[in-house]
Amino acid sequence: MDLSSLNTLMVPPDIHNCKRILCVQPHPDDNEIGMGGIISTYADKGCEIHYLTVTNGDLGTMDERLSHEEVAEIRSKELEEAGRFLGASVFHSLHYGDGTLENIPRLAGEIAEIIRTVKPEAVFCPDPWLTYEAHYDHIITGKAVAHAFLSSGLARYPKGTHTHPWQVSAIGFYFTASPNLVIDTTDVFEKKFKAIELHRSQFNDDILALYRVYFKEKGRQLAQGKDFELGEGLKVLAPVHLHCFVDAVHI
Repeated sequence: MDLSSLNTLMVPPDIHNCKRILCVQPHPDDNEIGMGGIISTYADKGCEIHYLTVTNGDLGTMDERLSHEEVAEIRSKELEEAGRFLGASVFHSLHYGDGTLENIPRLAGEIAEIIRTVKPEAVFCPDPWLTYEAHYDHIITGKAVAHAFLSSGLARYPKGTHTHPWQVSAIGFYFTASPNLVIDTTDVFEKKFKAIELHRSQFNDDILALYRVYFKEKGRQLAQGKDFELGEGLKVLAPVHLHCFVDAVHI
């Protein structure tokens, strides 16, 4: 291996021209909040977009009159409405209850089965190594997706599988403090927020106003020095970067 090969190893994979992607969210609104602009941008390019929602969102209410089942039903409708609005066309769900995630290997196996069935070129999820992230649904989901991403190309993973191996080329972590790719979302910023607003059970006007200011300012910061006004950031890595690779933090 020469120096040029070593330099290539330190470059994140190119995900700009993906034809099929899988966007994994712990809860029914995370894709819109974390990468709604990116999803819309991919859809505009004709990409086939799959959603995978891990929990049913049944704790996501301040209304004590609603049962867990009623909340889950509301949120299921909202997630599909918002996802379709951005351009997602296929929806997968694992139906775990909010706050119940704890078994990373088991969840990784379930996610790997979906990866091996869908065969995406890239998979996306929250960054589980985000400093101060306190929600275990996010931490467990992110680590499970990372493990599934790493292992889905193995012939006999998960044990007992009847699916065929599929190695995804790239994983993109959203909700990340360490982006190595910023995608231009200037023209779809308003569409992202309309999608967030479709989660009517989750956000009042004050929260939406706060989010609008925050994400617009964050988008400007991410786009600083680039030839566009607003962006969304991802930490993009290849399979080789996710196992015994001490320099992944520097990519």
